[in-house]
Amino acid sequence: MKRRAWLVLVAALLAAAGTARLGVWQLDRAATKNQLQAELMAQRALPALTGAALPADAAAARAQPQRAVVLAGRWLAERTVYLDNRPMAGRTGFYAVTPLQLDDGSAVLVQRGWLPRDQADRTRISLPPLATTPVVVHGRIVPALPRLYELGAAGQGAIRQNLELESYARETALPLRPWAVVQEDGPTPTQDGLLRQWPEPAADVQKHYGYAFQWFA
Repeated sequence: MKRRAWLVLVAALLAAAGTARLGVWQLDRAATKNQLQAELMAQRALPALTGAALPADAAAARAQPQRAVVLAGRWLAERTVYLDNRPMAGRTGFYAVTPLQLDDGSAVLVQRGWLPRDQADRTRISLPPLATTPVVVHGRIVPALPRLYELGAAGQGAIRQNLELESYARETALPLRPWAVVQEDGPTPTQDGLLRQWPEPAADVQKHYGYAFQWFA
């Protein structure tokens, strides 16, 4: 009987040590995400990049996520793609994505804004025409456009579920830079019928604190 009690005690201690270790692991994950969030906020506080200071490659873009940029160029309106099933303010709609041809001849994919879906006909999209003259676009760097789970092969046409930079560059033969921009309203908001109430980048640390509490408990 005494031997059994010792076995139960040892098993309980091992279980407590294991769950405590899992709690510490969750706290470590929260700390890592807090650090990443602080780095993102530091990038957002830096002056906007323009012209030759824009990232030259994907590695440079990954090192500067959320860095503000100011782009000068012309919209390639005929290349616009609408990413489906994107919600905003509790409604379902599209993200309008259009390449912007820069002054040096290269192009950058710009997630211009959100528009609601036509409930009667999802293929019917009504927006003011894009300017054909040079424009200035304010935004922030993202290494890639937001992606949703997609069954089967990637779609084609103007309305799609996702848009990969490399595949779109091959499809269009555009000299796309290997990063994208999420457009924001600059000093003078663009009257293009699109909403740009983008959610703030979230570290999502609270769930790790909750898991840690459960493991410790």
